[in-house]
Amino acid sequence: MRPQKINPINANQKMNWFQKFLMICSGGNIHILRKTPSEWNKFAGIGGIVLFTAVFATLSAGYAMFTVFDDAWISVGFAMLWGLMIFNLDRYIVSSIKKTGTWWNQILMAIPRLILAAFLGIIISKPLELKIFEKEVNKQLNTIIQRNKTQLQAEMNSRILQQSGPFETEKKQIQTKIGDYQKAYDSAAVELEKEILGKQSGLTSGKVGFGTNAKRKSELKEQRRHDLEDYQKSMAPRLKYLDQEISKVYTNIETERNKTETFEDRFNGFAARLQALDELGKSSAIIGLAASFILGLFICLEISPVLVKLISSVGPYDYLLDKTENDFRLYAKEKMEKGNAGTDWRIDDFKENLPK
Repeated sequence: MRPQKINPINANQKMNWFQKFLMICSGGNIHILRKTPSEWNKFAGIGGIVLFTAVFATLSAGYAMFTVFDDAWISVGFAMLWGLMIFNLDRYIVSSIKKTGTWWNQILMAIPRLILAAFLGIIISKPLELKIFEKEVNKQLNTIIQRNKTQLQAEMNSRILQQSGPFETEKKQIQTKIGDYQKAYDSAAVELEKEILGKQSGLTSGKVGFGTNAKRKSELKEQRRHDLEDYQKSMAPRLKYLDQEISKVYTNIETERNKTETFEDRFNGFAARLQALDELGKSSAIIGLAASFILGLFICLEISPVLVKLISSVGPYDYLLDKTENDFRLYAKEKMEKGNAGTDWRIDDFKENLPK
């Protein structure tokens, strides 16, 4: 009696559509997986992680794009594109891990894939962190906006002083000179009044009435008045010009400040929110710790399929995959050797038929 041949493949089990979908997500060869039912749960689990990572990436990209474009349709379109790209990339990373070779070779093969997966986890987590801490981020954004406006006002004041400084200096010199003329006129008027009233001083005669000294002081007063009026008249156009230039400086800088403040009020884009989140993490230990845990969660989620593939033992799927690939290698090698042999035969035949 012949011994029965043992067939390790159980063809009676059938996978349902959901298992099949998750296995496709895992990047496994579905034809080989059909022959290895014991591997279905492992690959379905890996596919589920890849699928949910793509879902989180879609939500993350959608929120990030909405803060940039403020348009739902653009955000949804880009989010779907980004999610599909992450899904395909994760699927490739997992499927490229082979359980053949030594443990050290598998580690070396997995390291760049782990680094890439961790980087993807960071990218996916940041927009979701912004959404989770949205209220705190909005409050910090207002603080940043007010701080920027205060800094902007200080810069504008500095520019006003710098640009209007020469005009202000010249105007002040003219006004000082006018003040000197005014003081000289006032002094002459006071001396004339004292002379007429007969008040004794070093510059008056002490006699009451409009005498010779009073007449001379009256002429001096008129001269001072003429000097004042002539100077004011001659400097009036220059003062008007200086006032216009100073007014232009204030108007231009005020217009620029209003425009800049308008931009500052719209300081709520993606980069601004990242800045606010970073400042929150530095100023609040609790928020910083929570953000670190969220980041670590997504990094673990992203690298977990690679780790599962790496730490799992070699299974039937790996044996069949290795056999399939080896069959193709042998088939290709056989074809190449047959082709080379045919070429060698044709060359030898050609040499034999050459005329001697």
